[in-house]
Amino acid sequence: MGFLDALFGRRKSSKQVAKERLQLVLSHDRMRIPPGILEPLKDDLIDVISNYIEIEESGITVEFDDSDGDTRSLVASIPVIGMRRDRR
Repeated sequence: MGFLDALFGRRKSSKQVAKERLQLVLSHDRMRIPPGILEPLKDDLIDVISNYIEIEESGITVEFDDSDGDTRSLVASIPVIGMRRDRR
């Protein structure tokens, strides 16, 4: 969903959501990622990044992308509020 879609409240169709979920499951299966590993990884990323940057935790998404064929990427979308003046 793009910025304008989010701004104007356009939602993905249930077909698109189901397709993305299936792609995510297949990607995890191909990479042999144990179930439940993505959430602790996301929590660790939040802990580390929030030491340096103020972030909106509710808007964070972390996923694996294998759209490049054999290459897999960890993709994180982290909404940034601002820089921390005082490091935790």
